[in-house]
Amino acid sequence: MYDLTHPLTSDTPVYPGDPPVGVEPAATHEADGYRVSDVHLNSHAGTHLDAPAHLLVDGRTLDDYPVDRFVFDAHVVDCTGLDAGETVRASDLPDPDCELLLLHTGWDAHWGTDRYDDHPSLAPDAARWCADRGYDVGLDTAGPDPTGAESFPAHRILFRADCLLLENLTGLADLPERVRLSAFPLALADADGAPVRAVAVPADVPAEDGSRNYH
Repeated sequence: MYDLTHPLTSDTPVYPGDPPVGVEPAATHEADGYRVSDVHLNSHAGTHLDAPAHLLVDGRTLDDYPVDRFVFDAHVVDCTGLDAGETVRASDLPDPDCELLLLHTGWDAHWGTDRYDDHPSLAPDAARWCADRGYDVGLDTAGPDPTGAESFPAHRILFRADCLLLENLTGLADLPERVRLSAFPLALADADGAPVRAVAVPADVPAEDGSRNYH
């Protein structure tokens, strides 16, 4: 079992302009006899899912989907040859029988640094290729468009096809090519996005196998 989630802390980096994450003590064992944390975050903090409502006025929110929509048959695509600012093209993508393409760029190694914002992105032709085939997309970067993009073309192309985006993943290098991935979002009402705990198991592991062999 592979945990693909960045922990949420007060040091969690956020997309430029988004509200910061805070995890602070609200009550302590020493002062109160119990422990409670004050947690504040934005809906796209850390490892998270984007719903079409993130950018489309008439787009669906996460609570419009049944919970089984957040369990994916996924295929890992090696994109580690890309450098800062380069793009995944449609010609780079396979066409496997799956629901989610996981684009492994290796950019999670730069999490928490300025270089993370210079991540590779998804060219519009690649986003259209995914949208036409109904693929959801997961990335170990801040998103399919360059950080600071004005119109977010890749996001919009995917959202118009009702595709979900799973962003800020980590640990894709450890995965076999085919996995079953679960990414259940917080049950936020009317959510344009939400943090998730993203966990994968090899596709050949039976669904009923309750293995606790974590990576």
